Amino acid sequence: MTTPPTDRGEPPEESVEPAADALDESLGVERRTIKVRRDVKQRLDVYLQQRLKGISRSRIQKLIELRGVTVNHLPAKPSTTIHAGDVIDIILPPASVRTIEPEPIPVNVVYEDDSFIIINKQADLVVHPARSNLNGTLLNGLAYRFARQREEAGQAWKPHKTRGFSKQESSAIEGLSEVGAEEFRPGIVHRLDRNTTGVLVVAKNDQAHWAIARQFENRTTLKAYLAVVHGNFDSAGGVIDQPLGKHPTIREACAVRHDSSARNAVTLYRVREQYDGYSLVELELKTGRTHQIRVHLSYTGHPIVGDLLYGGEPVGQTELDTPPIAAGSRAFLTYAREKEEGRRIAARANARPDLITTLPALHATLLRFAHPISAEQVTFTAAVHEPLRSLIHAMRSHPGPGPVATEGYWVDLSAAVPPA
Repeated sequence: MTTPPTDRGEPPEESVEPAADALDESLGVERRTIKVRRDVKQRLDVYLQQRLKGISRSRIQKLIELRGVTVNHLPAKPSTTIHAGDVIDIILPPASVRTIEPEPIPVNVVYEDDSFIIINKQADLVVHPARSNLNGTLLNGLAYRFARQREEAGQAWKPHKTRGFSKQESSAIEGLSEVGAEEFRPGIVHRLDRNTTGVLVVAKNDQAHWAIARQFENRTTLKAYLAVVHGNFDSAGGVIDQPLGKHPTIREACAVRHDSSARNAVTLYRVREQYDGYSLVELELKTGRTHQIRVHLSYTGHPIVGDLLYGGEPVGQTELDTPPIAAGSRAFLTYAREKEEGRRIAARANARPDLITTLPALHATLLRFAHPISAEQVTFTAAVHEPLRSLIHAMRSHPGPGPVATEGYWVDLSAAVPPA
């Protein structure tokens, strides 16, 4: 399509035209030609980023390096300067289909109203599509839930499918807020790690999304977790105030760091129960950094049971009878395992008949915030999933010495850890 002239009849800065074979159906590529009318004197990559809306500069540079762009029918560089009269030919790769398809994934609903839905997320579930996890996520399960609800009500389900690069296009789900849809996460106010279980709020409309998200940003929400960790504590509680950043050698991990790359992170802990070689700890987040609880506990020498990345160990009956010294049990270290080592440990443990868990024994238990409509404080408690429930009950038969918190805690253990 050619850019129309201005009202004064002046020629446009450039025209964008499809090539004669504009769409190669067999390859799924699109070809465009830009005829530059003015002496813009810009770098090629900068110029194209302004003209090809929604495509990042790094992606354009890669396209140029792969010879998907020519200037005056000659190969170009990202730094090539563009002048009046230049003809730029571009071969664009096929545009991705952006859609979150309904999938029959179990969704444990704790509470739901017109503003939001509270989920008790299970382990091994990614919250929203990203990179290598394009399906099989919580959002796919919610799309399925809302589709069934509309069908049962005699209403049509309309999937939101988009194709292209424009940031205005989104991957929305009917029934959820559209905030975050352009990043493939409609309605998602906050997230939990793949194997962290527990309470999660998802907004159902934009007003509720912004109202709840603002509370997270202002740190006026209350988030309390339960974790079973290696080792026993000498005190009933305390504060872990250590800045966090990327681990210096392990790509998937974070670590306590004291340099310009670190961000402040504060975790309160309260010891709720002590066992022989293990403890049940309640944790309250004052900041929300990636892997915050996991790194902070490992740094204190109390890695989470089953958290193989940060030095926790699998636990079965053998480890209950003879508690091991976990790899991450030395305090003040930035310990982290390579992913492949963790996989080997998990594979050996999963073959054992006495195994209880190889998953991190970490559960988001309680969430409190102001309701976006009534402004009243609402509190939600999510009961622990298996195998964490069985792990806690098994450890209770192996009591250990040490102080426990008698006040100042938030989690009702009778609600959080129901009978096995």
